[in-house]
Amino acid sequence: MKTKTNSKKVNKAWLHDHINDPYVKLAAREGYRARAAYKLKEIDETLHLIKPGQLVVDLGSTPGAWSQYLRRRMSPDGAAVGELNGTIIALDLLPMEPIEGVNFIQGDFREGDVLALLETALGGRQADVVVSDMAPNLSGIHSADAARVEYLIELAIEFAQNHMKPQGALVAKVFHGGSYNDVVQRFKSAFTSVKPFKPKASRDRSSETFLIGVGLRN
Repeated sequence: MKTKTNSKKVNKAWLHDHINDPYVKLAAREGYRARAAYKLKEIDETLHLIKPGQLVVDLGSTPGAWSQYLRRRMSPDGAAVGELNGTIIALDLLPMEPIEGVNFIQGDFREGDVLALLETALGGRQADVVVSDMAPNLSGIHSADAARVEYLIELAIEFAQNHMKPQGALVAKVFHGGSYNDVVQRFKSAFTSVKPFKPKASRDRSSETFLIGVGLRN
């Protein structure tokens, strides 16, 4: 019974924080599906990664907040609908509600049929930017969770190496913990420039941060 009570307290505290979160309120007001949009927005406004006319791939896109930001960023007037100057391809294992102008592919890009759909959408081009908000379902078992995080990062890096321009950029969510230094080293072996970034929209108590790799190494 004690564990159950503690769990209820944690859930109640999380709900209270969520309801009162300024980014949650801002997302609702501005029409974003999740507060995560402001994480990518801050990264982009600081590092100037996203530009109109680009081809951007959004990995782990559901529910679509990052794709929504990309769509507005690549619109001539910042609108959520209408003209779009660029190409956005979103992928996720889970379904995603449509976003005007975003080409969504549901499935695992490691599978042949999904990869074929992706390559058709790319049309022989390479991405300018790849963004990845992929995250594993954490079990609480440190070693297992670290391995899951590393695996998803490895997938994102390999995807960028196979489908991104040599001078492109990868933005990927990572977690501070036992595997963090290994993940940073993996980034440094793949990219000429690596920057860690903790957006203000990422909660202080969260172990999540983001790594931005720019310029693929040969």
